[in-house]
Amino acid sequence: MKLTAPREDLLAPLQDVIGVVERRQTMPVLANVLVSARENRLSITGTDLEVELLATSHANVQQIGDITLPGRKLLDIVRALPENVPVTLSMEGERVSLRAGRSRFTLSSLPAAEFPVIEDINAQVSLSVEQGELRRLIDKTHFSMAQQDVRYYLNGLLLETEGQALRAVATDGHRLAVCETQVEGLVSGQQVIVPRKGVLELQRILGTDGRVELAIGDKHIRAQIGNIRFTSKLIDGRFPEYGRVIPTNPTRRVLADREVLRQSLQRTAILSNEKYRGIRLTARTNLLVVQAHNPDQEEAEDQVEVSYQGDEVEIGFNVNYLLDALAALEDEQVEIGLTDSSSSCLVHGPAVTHTRYVVMPMKL
Repeated sequence: MKLTAPREDLLAPLQDVIGVVERRQTMPVLANVLVSARENRLSITGTDLEVELLATSHANVQQIGDITLPGRKLLDIVRALPENVPVTLSMEGERVSLRAGRSRFTLSSLPAAEFPVIEDINAQVSLSVEQGELRRLIDKTHFSMAQQDVRYYLNGLLLETEGQALRAVATDGHRLAVCETQVEGLVSGQQVIVPRKGVLELQRILGTDGRVELAIGDKHIRAQIGNIRFTSKLIDGRFPEYGRVIPTNPTRRVLADREVLRQSLQRTAILSNEKYRGIRLTARTNLLVVQAHNPDQEEAEDQVEVSYQGDEVEIGFNVNYLLDALAALEDEQVEIGLTDSSSSCLVHGPAVTHTRYVVMPMKL
């Protein structure tokens, strides 16, 4: 194999795939990237056996072939080269030579045949979505995914289709995030769970312009985003029936300025228990009292003017969960639906139904 390409045409695909290349692997070849040269086309693939990223760019290919090279080292070398310098990669015996200007590097290589590649995912459903919309679905929900929960099906993001709606749902058992968008030509009734690492990598490479082509198979999901092809395994499990935990008609509604409330929660949380992060909300007529205390007998109290008419209700929450929800909303106002001191609250923008957050109460 031999090819020549400008530094930038080699750097871009390397940066696109390096997120899934770990430094320490049980299989040595997984620390490498697969470099393939075909008819003036260069493709670079990285994988950790759960998520695979393939990125392409132009190159002057003198000799076609496939090799694997240490991913992090190759990226560091190319990144350190001068801008716009031509870079030549060529196979020399069992090693690979990289030349650029007066610089020369010799890298070890492993056979391309040892590199695990997901060729066909046996796609059963295909759909096209605006990149910005898919990015929004992930941005609004990903923080509610569980981390290393024994309920493995919670360590990911549910993507489902219902009618013309494409919906993303995430929960860690203490809170829940739901966001949806309308997409024409959907096949209704699909449900897949994308693992946490796949969600974060997809979020990283998604832009705001153009479309993303999604293909869903039995065990994988694949997305084509410009010159990048993303493939992830799916979590084989049954996602909880999340609709049951979303309050349908909270009897008490608190309407507040989102930014004022967020700042109040941040101030009060300074004196909350560092481990449990509990705060107490007390809703009174047109007033929300925010309180926190910690094992050192320190206390904080803040008052926020709100729009609320109803009986006084007192309820405890993990302040981080409320702050995450408020940060994800875009409306100037936020509506918090309360039922009683032992029921979950519903957080959303006024008159907004496509993005909702549910936070379970905690005992203080």
